[in-house]
Amino acid sequence: MINPSASGWIDKFFAEQKFSEQNISTTTDIFYQKVRNTGFIYGHIIAFDTVNRIETKGWFKEEISKVALLNTLYDIFCLTNKEIRSEKFIEKAVSFYNQMHPQGFNILQKILPKNRLSLTLEKIIDERVQTNDSIISKNFSHLVTNALLFIDILAFRQYLIHDSIPEKYLKKIEETIVSIVTLGLNIKSNKSQYDDLLIKLFEASIRYSKFSKVSVQGFETLKLDYFTNELEKYYLIDIAGMALWSDGKIENDEIYFLHTLAEALSVSDSFVNQSISNTNDFITKHKKEIPYFNYSNPVKHFYDQTTQSVVTLISRNKNRLIKEIVQSKELMVLLAYSTRRDLDEKEKKKVKKQLLEICKTVPSLAIFLLPGGSLLLPILIKFIPTLLPTAFNENLDNE
Repeated sequence: MINPSASGWIDKFFAEQKFSEQNISTTTDIFYQKVRNTGFIYGHIIAFDTVNRIETKGWFKEEISKVALLNTLYDIFCLTNKEIRSEKFIEKAVSFYNQMHPQGFNILQKILPKNRLSLTLEKIIDERVQTNDSIISKNFSHLVTNALLFIDILAFRQYLIHDSIPEKYLKKIEETIVSIVTLGLNIKSNKSQYDDLLIKLFEASIRYSKFSKVSVQGFETLKLDYFTNELEKYYLIDIAGMALWSDGKIENDEIYFLHTLAEALSVSDSFVNQSISNTNDFITKHKKEIPYFNYSNPVKHFYDQTTQSVVTLISRNKNRLIKEIVQSKELMVLLAYSTRRDLDEKEKKKVKKQLLEICKTVPSLAIFLLPGGSLLLPILIKFIPTLLPTAFNENLDNE
């Protein structure tokens, strides 16, 4: 039995499974359906598509995610390269992640050159499935991060075909996902004030690009013809359906949206019907196991929990934070002004930049520098003025 938290688990995984050519997917459709059945597409893994059953009782979610990611990467390797050698797969996977990891995602810097490639891949995968659990609601963060892991699978396929990741491929697919989710939520008849936050959560969960806001008018502006493989198209439809399901049901307008998306991607209506049915069946069946879907408004729950976590973190570091802030008169003035009027864009950028610099000097606040941390800054900015010295606020009144 493997232990995904113990060194050497990848070698043991392949030794126990003994994959053969009879076990690998032979077509794109078979591969995708198998992956979808495991829950990997939905971010909640219920099983592994392996030769021998793997018992996960007592495992942490991250451990399940690690095995699922490894197994799915291996499956797409077998499908694309038409071979099953685990040694070759590990070599390709390490080279792939070495090329794709963005600046600041310093996985390989932590790895000693003398490590076996399988141990190197273990450390990469361990880093890849991590979420900001100490701040971002664990239940939601893990779900979204897992659902977006399939981007790795799509990019790995591109790498195997071209021996490199096409330029801007990762940025393109991430921005397309966020744009499609944005378009989908905009057509909802019962819009919620938390829909924008859901979009921001997707933005905060992307790993390989710094998402820049674009004005999305319709599918024609997304240039969906960039995606030519069925796996890419299927995934975009499924991830859109999952986002629309966030309020517990899919309305007629949302069904029409998914069919319109499919038409733009040249995907059949039958796949959309299957996607809607599979998504509904999966979430309905496993809803009790997915805490995110157990709240009447899961995004509101996330926001409330996150706010409380940030407030607690700031309170614990109050003295150090005040000491750093008072050294910057400009920052103090802007923070004080923010309690009386809305800051303009230039002022907001100054506040954000200076606060991030302060976070670098306070170890406990380093969470704001991690992927997704920018989502928490508005909460930080809102709460900090209450820490400002009273005398300073009184002086501001006299200016």
